Amino acid sequence: MHTISEKKEAFERLLTIMDELREQCPWDKKQTFETLRHLTLEETYELSEAILNGDMNEIKKELGDILLHLVFYSRIGSETNDFDVADVIHSLCEKLIHRHPHIYGDVKVDNEEDVKRNWEQLKLKEGNKSVLGGVPASLPALIKAQRIQEKARAVGFDWDNANQVWDKVKEEINEFEAEFKPENTHQNHEKAEEEFGDVMFALVNYARFVGINPETALSKTNQKFIRRFQHIEQSAQNINKKLENMTLAEMDIFWNEAKKEERK
Repeated sequence: MHTISEKKEAFERLLTIMDELREQCPWDKKQTFETLRHLTLEETYELSEAILNGDMNEIKKELGDILLHLVFYSRIGSETNDFDVADVIHSLCEKLIHRHPHIYGDVKVDNEEDVKRNWEQLKLKEGNKSVLGGVPASLPALIKAQRIQEKARAVGFDWDNANQVWDKVKEEINEFEAEFKPENTHQNHEKAEEEFGDVMFALVNYARFVGINPETALSKTNQKFIRRFQHIEQSAQNINKKLENMTLAEMDIFWNEAKKEERK
């Protein structure tokens, strides 16, 4: 691994390159906070995929892309004298020191839950009007549900144990199922949608209790489905058949082949 001096040198090299690109490259000259925003989101998802795949070389590459964006935003901020990269870093350092009084102060903690609880209490003292105020409105719903629940737990609003949460999951599933029973002659789509949302929220809650990240779990299931479906496509192509001309039973044979390969 590199020394502190070498790391500083690498960061200075990046800042120099960023300055040169901003001053000389036609594309880089045109970029703004707004034009970079969607690219940053894309890079973040690419990093997420690399992490799920366990590809260390790809993780390194995607981290570099995100670091470039952070430096780029800081350079743009410096052009209007609002902030530069040093302001960004110092602001982060001050926040980390302030929110870790068990490291930089005299606060005692016994475990991770104490750290989380202190973190949320400090955020409220800093001016946040709600514990949930720090959850971005634009977060994908599954991640947002998890963050909402984590933040509520940090101030003591939570179930006592996983069994209680599982009972809630079953209760919500029954309420969702009730919307589709034959005797329910006046099915309300909005009500069914609401009940389905409750099921998902309860499942996210249970996953949190048993140490499963629901976003990661669903992402891996998506990847698994893609792998198996693409095996069906390739197998159909090998026998010169189109999927639309195959029966579900025929496709299931190839699906089960893919499952057997994964077990190996």
